[in-house]
Amino acid sequence: MEYPEKTCSVERLVTVPEDVKKVLEGTKSATRRNGIYAYPGEVMELEGKQFKVEALYQQSLGEVTEENAKAEGFENLDAYKKSILDMHVGMKWIPTMKVWVHEFTPVKN
Repeated sequence: MEYPEKTCSVERLVTVPEDVKKVLEGTKSATRRNGIYAYPGEVMELEGKQFKVEALYQQSLGEVTEENAKAEGFENLDAYKKSILDMHVGMKWIPTMKVWVHEFTPVKN
């Protein structure tokens, strides 16, 4: 599949300490961003552990499901929405807004 040019680097994919902890604990396996931070096959390293980006696709906020919110490391969709809106002051949850979904798995050593 052809993807647009990256807007950031894989090192910036997961940076919020709470999110890093969730990835390391295995409770977060996806992250949504306004741009592309990594292509499938790229590896992100967090505290010496590696995670491979397995999938990259666009999704509108209105398509985010309870299951997607759990993959983001949240109890439910409402908790995910609250976290995003708290992080981005002034942002509104616009169902038609498109984001890039990056799904990743731990690299087995």
